[in-house]
Amino acid sequence: MRRILVLMHRYVGLVIALFLLIASLTGSLLAWNDELETLISPQLFLAKPPAPGAAMLDPLQLRNLVQAQYRATFVPRVQLKQEAGRSVKFRLYALPDPKTGKTPELANDEVFVNPYTGAVQGERKFGALSQGLVNLMPFISSLHYSLALDEAGTLLLGVVALLWSIDCLVSIFLTFPARARSANAAPWWRRWQPSWQVRWRGGQYKVYFDLHRAGGLWLWAALFVMAWSSVSFNLRPVYDPLMRTLLPHQQDTPAPRLARPLLRPPIDWQQARTMARQSMLQHAQQRGFQVIGEYMLIYNPLIGQYAYYVQTDRDVSQRWGITHINIDASSGVQSDVWLPTGGAAGDTFSTWITTLHMAARWGVPMQFFMTAFGFAIAMLSVTGVWIWVRKRRSRRVAASRVTTVAAPPGVA
Repeated sequence: MRRILVLMHRYVGLVIALFLLIASLTGSLLAWNDELETLISPQLFLAKPPAPGAAMLDPLQLRNLVQAQYRATFVPRVQLKQEAGRSVKFRLYALPDPKTGKTPELANDEVFVNPYTGAVQGERKFGALSQGLVNLMPFISSLHYSLALDEAGTLLLGVVALLWSIDCLVSIFLTFPARARSANAAPWWRRWQPSWQVRWRGGQYKVYFDLHRAGGLWLWAALFVMAWSSVSFNLRPVYDPLMRTLLPHQQDTPAPRLARPLLRPPIDWQQARTMARQSMLQHAQQRGFQVIGEYMLIYNPLIGQYAYYVQTDRDVSQRWGITHINIDASSGVQSDVWLPTGGAAGDTFSTWITTLHMAARWGVPMQFFMTAFGFAIAMLSVTGVWIWVRKRRSRRVAASRVTTVAAPPGVA
């Protein structure tokens, strides 16, 4: 069994090494995504008030202004949480051409609006490097999530994440000491202790080998969290059934797809927000949680449903809120509130691992940790490949010596 696991660890590691190297280095940068975006493109992300103490416009009013200016598109979401001195970003989606039925590709799909005046500060097409540095971080994000290959890349990295999760379990087992062969052997934990150490004076091979093994052990919990949360992001058809088998989850089933998109629902955005506010406060009183602030309102015309998100004391992230309720845009029927933590163990677990993955908890210290952690994953990938190359070279040298010794006299 151990030999099989060694082979599994070796070849799975070789298959995923390059992907982990890309994901880890891009992830180290994405831990500072907001800060880097602002540094690179202040003209998009910073918004100057027209006068000291000026009030910001209502977010739904900003959406109406954008929707009126970009009539050939649909604006499906509004960020209700506003920050002084920062612009509001809107994502645009192209509508099918009424004559041809084809959906054109937009020149730009993100619009940045001054929340004080409603003026558009700039546009960009997410991830298009042809537009210059303004799209550097979106491209890095796309590279991290899907290798910039859209759905195919997302699926590929999902499979890599699944292999990585399995390899995490295999690798920690391989560090365990062999079964003691005598009654006088040292305790198990003491025989395991060398696996946690690096022999700095043992030569290059021993240093690299120990860095790979000990580094993986010291960071094992974080590595598994990162691997399994990656599965949750990229491979939902595997993650959801397995997690629902293991742990209870809250009901959060989306409405069925409509025959035709409902772009102008009977219940408009303003009405939906009002209804959702009242309902969320009632849920908070009944369920014993506290609403800290509004976060986002999303309308999906494909299913005719609003989703109202707020930040509560049940949220783990300090940047956003995912406590939400859904509202049918035609009937006004509302779902029960979905809580990130405290609602069901499976949802609590998923909320924590995905929030930690995105360095959205514990502020700047966590961002620094994730940056260093990304470089540590890169180190584990590089040392793993280096160890394999070194062993492969040694095996070839040994095999050539055996062949030379076995050759008959007089044969070169």
